[in-house]
Amino acid sequence: MSEPLNPFASKPSRSRAFEKVILGLFRVATYFVLLCGVIVFADIVFKGAPTVARAFKTTSTFPYVTNTFLFTAPESLYVFEHDGEKKEMGDKEYRAFREAEEAKALAAGQPAPKFKAESYVYSAGGIWPAIVGTVLLVVGSMTIALFLGVCSAIFLNEYAKDGPVVRFIRLAILNLAGVPSIVFGLFGFGMFVIFFGWNVSLMAGWFTLAFMVLPVVITASEESLKAVPKGFREGSLALGATKWQTIRKNVLPYALPGILTSSILGIARVAGETAPIMFTAAYVVRDKLPWEIEKASDFFFQGVMALPYHIYVVSSKIPQNEYTARVQYGTAFVFLGIVALIAAASIILRNKLRSRYQW
Repeated sequence: MSEPLNPFASKPSRSRAFEKVILGLFRVATYFVLLCGVIVFADIVFKGAPTVARAFKTTSTFPYVTNTFLFTAPESLYVFEHDGEKKEMGDKEYRAFREAEEAKALAAGQPAPKFKAESYVYSAGGIWPAIVGTVLLVVGSMTIALFLGVCSAIFLNEYAKDGPVVRFIRLAILNLAGVPSIVFGLFGFGMFVIFFGWNVSLMAGWFTLAFMVLPVVITASEESLKAVPKGFREGSLALGATKWQTIRKNVLPYALPGILTSSILGIARVAGETAPIMFTAAYVVRDKLPWEIEKASDFFFQGVMALPYHIYVVSSKIPQNEYTARVQYGTAFVFLGIVALIAAASIILRNKLRSRYQW
C-alpha cells in the first residue's frame, strides 16, 4: 500500500524552475565577483610581498634589523657592472660607492674607474614618507568628517522638524555621495588651496577628503540614531534630563557602533583616493617628514607624499620596467595592509561598543 502524498509539498512548475535558474545565476555572479577579488588580492600579495621581504637588512644599532622599503625615502636606482658582477644600488649608496672606488684608485696611483650605469627613477629606496603621509591624511580627514557628520546627523534626526527643507537637505546629501572624486578635488583646489590660501598642504587635503566622505558619514550616522528605540529618549526626558543630556547619555552611546561602521566605509574611500590629494595635498617626492620643520604651525600647511599618488606616479608617469613593477606591487601590498589595519581597529572598537551597549 503506497503512502499518501503530502498535500503541502511543493509541486514542480515553470515558475519554480525559473526561480531556480535565477537563483543559480545569482550564485554564479556572487562567486564570480569573489573570485575576481581573490585573484586581484592574490596577485598583489604574491608580487608585492617579496619586495618587502627582500628589503630586510641588519644594522649595527638597535633594533639591529630594518626594512629599507618601509623606512627609507624613494631614490633613483642605478644598475651597473663592476668586476664582472651586476650591481643594483640606490642613489646614496651608488654615490658613496663611486667615491670609495675613486679614492681607492687615487691611492693606488691609477686612473679613476668609469661607471656606465643605467638609472631608473623611484625604483630604489622605500616609501616611508608616503606611509606617513597616507596615515596622516586618513586620520585627519576622518576626524573632521566624523565630527561634522555626527553633528549634522544629530541635528537632522533629533532637532530638525521634518519638512520640505529637511527633505531637500537629505536629498542633497544623497546626491553628493555620487559626485566623482575629481570634482571634490577641483572644489578643494579652488576653495582651500587658492581662496583660503592654504596651498598644497595637509589642511587642504584633510578638508577636501572630509567633505568627500561626509555624505556617507551623515547618512550612516543618521540611520544609527534612528535605530535607537524612542523609549530611551522618552524615559530620559521623563526623569528630567534635558534634550542634549538625553542625546549624549542615552542615544549616542548606543548609536556609536553604527557610526563606526560609517567610519570604516569612509576609511576605505579616503585612503584610496588619488584625484583629490593630487590637487590639494600630495607631492611627487618629499624627503622630509611632516614633523621635520622649524615652526610647529607649519605642520598643517605642508604637502606630503601619499601611497595612492605614489602608485599613480610610478605606474604612469615614468618609463615602465621590471624595477618599477616591483615598486608598484610592493607599494600596493603595503597600502592594502595599512588600510586593513585601520579598518580592523575600527571594527574591533565597534564590536566592543556593541557588546557594552545592548538593548
